[in-house]
Amino acid sequence: MDMNLRALLVIFGTVFLAELGDKTQLATMLFAANRANSAWLVFAAASLALVAACALAVLVGNVLAQHVNTRHLTVAAGLGFIVIGLWTLWGALRG
Repeated sequence: MDMNLRALLVIFGTVFLAELGDKTQLATMLFAANRANSAWLVFAAASLALVAACALAVLVGNVLAQHVNTRHLTVAAGLGFIVIGLWTLWGALRG
């Protein structure tokens, strides 16, 4: 498989799975459930918002990579996910 296609599929799959069931998707479903909003309008607005957020992430990631070792960024991101997961678990266990 071509390396660019493999990267495209890995990035798509990772982001798609990360977005499933998150607060962004839930908010989008709520907007779509409101009959006052056109489904196409909700789709367009949510899509543009995600594109803008991803563009910002790519720009910031690109700048950070020029100043910080990407291995350190990967470790920091992994630790961040663990902390968020523990915080979520702690909140669920507390009631």
